[in-house]
Amino acid sequence: MAAQFILTDADRDAVSAAVAAAEDQSAGEIVTIMADRSDEYHDVALWWSAFAAMLALAAVGLFWPFYSGLIDRVTGAWQSEWHPGQVMGLALFVAVGKFIGMYLILLWRPLRLALVPSALKHRRVRTRAVTSFKIGAERRTHGRTGVLIYLSLAERRAEIVADEAIAGQVQPEVWGAAMASLIGEIREGRAGHGLVLAIEAVGAVLAQHFPRADDDTNELPDRLIEV
Repeated sequence: MAAQFILTDADRDAVSAAVAAAEDQSAGEIVTIMADRSDEYHDVALWWSAFAAMLALAAVGLFWPFYSGLIDRVTGAWQSEWHPGQVMGLALFVAVGKFIGMYLILLWRPLRLALVPSALKHRRVRTRAVTSFKIGAERRTHGRTGVLIYLSLAERRAEIVADEAIAGQVQPEVWGAAMASLIGEIREGRAGHGLVLAIEAVGAVLAQHFPRADDDTNELPDRLIEV
């Protein structure tokens, strides 16, 4: 699946050309960032591992005769009565084993990512996009007209973050067409083409609200930033 998102030099050139063309028609400055992922989600792996451990404890309580009989058969012992300490020891052993086993399984990133709730993916991608914007584009243009198009491949999500001057005049839902084009192309494995379509859509909005002045200069890089 990851191979579908490997950009060619032609893709990169097309993105840079699309940014330059959009900025030729407006005072806006477009920055594009493509990230392999926005988070490792190790905390999600811990949550699922803890859940597996709790289920294991519940199973020991509900099916105690099975577990005690299994131990007796494995050890060859005949134990008619278990002391509370032994019961707790067995329960702890099962819970810890389930926790470790689940965490090791979730070290496989595709499975871990599949178990991340959609809403959490959205929040993490949005947070990473805003952070990237603050570092790379916010208030770094003369008229505060920077726009970030952020694409996170693993989550297959994208965000558009605008600087103060643009956010004050353009409602977030206006970027819907650009987002739809980008996400649609990502799902087809054409991330490069999706970025070009998104840049063109963003450029059209910027040209409408922020036409280019004669003395406008290019203040931010046109190239695609890959992280």
